[in-house]
Amino acid sequence: MYRILLVDDDPHIQTTNEAYLKKQGYQVYRADDGHSALALIQTAELDAIVLDMDMPGLDGVTLCRRLRETSSVPVIFLSAYAKTDDRIRGLMAGGDDYLGKPYSLVELELRLRLRIQGRQNVLSSAVLCFDELEIDLGLREVRYNGERISFPPLEFELLAFLAQNPGQVFSYEQLYDHVWKSPLNRGLHNMQVCMARVRQKLKRICPKRQYIETIRQKGYLFRGEPETN
Repeated sequence: MYRILLVDDDPHIQTTNEAYLKKQGYQVYRADDGHSALALIQTAELDAIVLDMDMPGLDGVTLCRRLRETSSVPVIFLSAYAKTDDRIRGLMAGGDDYLGKPYSLVELELRLRLRIQGRQNVLSSAVLCFDELEIDLGLREVRYNGERISFPPLEFELLAFLAQNPGQVFSYEQLYDHVWKSPLNRGLHNMQVCMARVRQKLKRICPKRQYIETIRQKGYLFRGEPETN
């Protein structure tokens, strides 16, 4: 039985989602605001979180950023706004998926199940090791000297893709195609922001190594040869 936390300030949406997911066999927790959700997250073992982006007070984006400091549990954002900027904001905060309201309950459950199963399917996944730096493709985690470093999904996808293809230069267009896989985040600025965050984190945890290089007028290159566990 999968354990889901629903976070939304709309009681009708909460009740509807809870009733449907319980019928599908899920164990459901509810929180009506961000602070209540934080308290539940600290005590409950969760498989996924369905999070409203636009709550008053502690909003969903801020809550997700805090969550990503300690957890990689899948987060699906819900929002009444379907603008591209809102989707980007949620994904950059660490969200794994996004649904605009109104949405299909069948689709919500399917996305939940796929995200949970993808996270749990770690037995055959590789861990890329570069000295003390480990990139766990199954758990979707980055570790340095055994300590987990927070990399939201888009940042992790970008780092993992480059690390799996060391020594190859990838243009901006190729990174869009391989990492974002859709025109959702198309825009040089968004990709540069994501790349800058990845490089800043790598520089902070391993300042003596420059894993990602900028190749002028061509793109980016990952330096290093991994040992695969």
